[in-house]
Amino acid sequence: MSSADATSGAVRTLRGAVSALDPHPVPATSLELAYGKRLMLFTGRANPELAARIGAKLGVDLGGVTLKTFADGEVYCRYQESIRGADVFIVQPTCGNPRLGMTPNDSLMELLLMIDAAVGASAHRVIAVTPWFGYSRQDKKSSPREPISARLVARALESAGADRVLTMDLHAGQIQGFFSKPVDHMTALFMLTQYFADLRLEDLVVVSPDAGRVKLAKNFASKIGAELAILNKERPAQQVAEIGYVIGDVAGRTAVLVDDMIGTAGTLKAAAQTVIDEGATRVYAAATHAVFSEVTAENLASANFEQVVVTDTIPIRPDAADNVRVLSCADLLTDSIRRIFTDDSVSEVFGGENQLF
Repeated sequence: MSSADATSGAVRTLRGAVSALDPHPVPATSLELAYGKRLMLFTGRANPELAARIGAKLGVDLGGVTLKTFADGEVYCRYQESIRGADVFIVQPTCGNPRLGMTPNDSLMELLLMIDAAVGASAHRVIAVTPWFGYSRQDKKSSPREPISARLVARALESAGADRVLTMDLHAGQIQGFFSKPVDHMTALFMLTQYFADLRLEDLVVVSPDAGRVKLAKNFASKIGAELAILNKERPAQQVAEIGYVIGDVAGRTAVLVDDMIGTAGTLKAAAQTVIDEGATRVYAAATHAVFSEVTAENLASANFEQVVVTDTIPIRPDAADNVRVLSCADLLTDSIRRIFTDDSVSEVFGGENQLF
């Protein structure tokens, strides 16, 4: 700048300067579109009845999907309509379905293929609704050189492309730690306790079949206003249970045996006989998952249970005992699915009380 310019007080305008009163438009860093979210519900062949109940309560029809098993046992999957940009919920507990000839391994493989196909078809999110999480009993090494099968299944679901998993009453809540994706852990505790509260049974005592289910039984007892007792159980071999004695008073009372699942019912049968020998007048059983086998009906029928109350996370075998009562968890899962879709709080369904053991 010359001395003349400096002393004359001339005003100079810098090239490219922008006035604060008239700024140039700034390019946007995002583009807003009128985007409507879509919820689409599909089911595998493990428990289509439960999926149909959920769809009816959501007010949506089940999406079309072709599922079949080839002669060599391989599973095939194809969605019959576009799912691009949709939140896809796949209802598929990894259990067997004898009526449709499905084994637990068939259901697991079918779920993995449905997830992979949905990811390949450009779904926005893929949520696996697996109220019964198969292989959950193999959540740790009990002996050397064993697999941690629950961890493997969790990794398989994530590798297939699942963005989220919705499940119920895991055999061990710590299984959630096998996932890096979000897991919504539901519980049937409130359904089961409400059922027994409505029965208005007197002199109730809730019995835990072993020390590992004490917390569950304690929560169950507190919600129906009952006493608590514990059975001393040992497993000399897999799927073999021996009941030693009862810790607590069951004499002259109505006992309710509470567990997360019923398999062969060998444990329940032995437990029922033990509490009857200790003076219990009537015995009921309650569990979330009816993982029944071919010998379950015989064990339950010969155990003198008044009722065996379960939910429909797994389809009930056609040869189930006459004293089995089934409560539907469709309302609970429907509410959870709706909240996941709308990005609302799922924990509000239980007030945060869904970690039972």
